[in-house]
Amino acid sequence: MRISERPIDVAHPPYVIAELGVNHDGRPEEAMALVEAARRAGADAIKLQYFEADRLLGRAALLAGYQAKSGVTDPLVMLRALELSVDEMAVIVRRAQESGLHAIVSIFSVELVERAEGVAFDAYKTASTDIIHRPLIEAMMATGKPLIVSTGAATREEVVEATAWLGDHRHVLMHCVSSYPTRDDDAALGGRLAMLAVNGNALGYSDHTTAVDTGALAVASGACLLEKHLTLDCGAGGPDHEASLDPEGFAEYVRLAHRAWRMRGPAEKRVSEVERDVRTVSRQSLTAARDLGAGHILGAGDLTFKRPGIGISPARLEAVIGRALARAIEADMPLTEEHLAPAVEPAGSGAGHHVR
Repeated sequence: MRISERPIDVAHPPYVIAELGVNHDGRPEEAMALVEAARRAGADAIKLQYFEADRLLGRAALLAGYQAKSGVTDPLVMLRALELSVDEMAVIVRRAQESGLHAIVSIFSVELVERAEGVAFDAYKTASTDIIHRPLIEAMMATGKPLIVSTGAATREEVVEATAWLGDHRHVLMHCVSSYPTRDDDAALGGRLAMLAVNGNALGYSDHTTAVDTGALAVASGACLLEKHLTLDCGAGGPDHEASLDPEGFAEYVRLAHRAWRMRGPAEKRVSEVERDVRTVSRQSLTAARDLGAGHILGAGDLTFKRPGIGISPARLEAVIGRALARAIEADMPLTEEHLAPAVEPAGSGAGHHVR
């Protein structure tokens, strides 16, 4: 998976999206300030939301609990006040890209995909609520742009179905908990592992907790991409400010995520270069318990175990007992392969030597 030329996988630092969402409160100048805050914090991208309230909400539309908590009483009035036009977004996207950031957008209606193509977005995203919206997903896929798919409030079966629609289209699945803010006990970071069984592509975490270290924990568990809401004021009125980080907190979030990636290292068990000294110095070797001459047949009492680990491993004790020495070895020195004469199969039954 790549966004522009930026790879997104476990071999590269985490890709961090500053979700501006509706934290601009419908004011382009606030969005511009958030773009600058994202740049300063070290984000890789900003993300906007493209919706038209009257197109998105039907007459039976309801408020989510977290929206009502912010003091809103009418969902249509709320969203109308938070809209940005496609022309306003084009200016914001240009500013972001001039600042070295990618620009991503969540699109909420099929009819808006074509209009979004008039803006130089680097990637598209589907909100968690739209993982069942096949027409919208396929409309975004038809653009050829990479797609980020959130999976909050979705069942495993729904994720499997959406993954089948996506096929080999460039995409990242985002594990997500659709609760604003998300409590620590509900963060469900382990869900990423369950999704890995569904989709072997790069996986991300859309973070709605209020902590600065949740992204680092997600990266440590294998997330390649993070999405976190950014606000200028966590105490501002509006539906998403409470579940966001301010610029200082967001900068710390990015720093900790990158630290977690450096600490995570490769997804394999191997001897690292920084371990080689300790491996050599502190491991024990088969060691001569006394002076032994060339031709001597090694018995259990001839050997002990001591540091350093430059000789034959204690794991090979039984294989060494009964072998002849090709050359003498002094007491307290490690036994090496050069000390041993070539192994000779015993005559007769072929039974080996026994250790008492």
